[in-house]
Amino acid sequence: MASKGEESGGRVSRTTIREHEVSVASAGAELAGLLTLPQPAQGLVLFAHGSGSSRFSHRNRSVAAVLVQAGLATLLFDLLTAAEERIDAVDRSLRFDIPLLSRRLVGAIDWAGRHEELATLPIGLFGASTGAAAALAAAAARPEPVAAVVSRGGRPDLAHLALSEVRCPTLLLVGGQDFEVLALNRQAAQQLHAPHALRVVPGASHLFEEPGALEQVAHEARDWFLRHLAGEQSPAAS
Repeated sequence: MASKGEESGGRVSRTTIREHEVSVASAGAELAGLLTLPQPAQGLVLFAHGSGSSRFSHRNRSVAAVLVQAGLATLLFDLLTAAEERIDAVDRSLRFDIPLLSRRLVGAIDWAGRHEELATLPIGLFGASTGAAAALAAAAARPEPVAAVVSRGGRPDLAHLALSEVRCPTLLLVGGQDFEVLALNRQAAQQLHAPHALRVVPGASHLFEEPGALEQVAHEARDWFLRHLAGEQSPAAS
């Protein structure tokens, strides 16, 4: 277990952040994860990776770092076991198995509810690509603990049967140059009955690789989670 913090300018000071590897028991599988816990934490954000990604995704880790500095705990974990990842690397089948991914995410939500340090924290879900569909399906399945969802370049259309059942505020972030996914998000937004927003990152492609694009995603996600998990606005938002 390690402690760390920013030298200056962050909202969390040095030695107030604990980071350690965890094993998440979920839907009959043991899933490797990384839990980062600031003290005190205002909420917990679970990351649902997609399209063959994992807890090592540098994009999601970049977003997670911004959330942690805002006082939000984060859990980055693999939705697939090592054996399943080897299968998926060959036929790309499991990354689109939304029922499987959402069951794993629901299991992780339940795992957090049994974890002594996490049980009282409101939960947010951050989903990318196909992981966003899993996040929305999981939010529909667990309306009590899940207080907010953020989708980054997501495929909410793949959770079409669950969209009308989502009850928590949902933010859809899409790159302005990601034309097909943007159209799918606009269609999915029409099926959401919960409070929601669709925000376009100008000039960004699907992976948000353009200068400043991922930073905007991180700041939008931070503000959304702080508002709906902690009941506050970040300094940037206010």
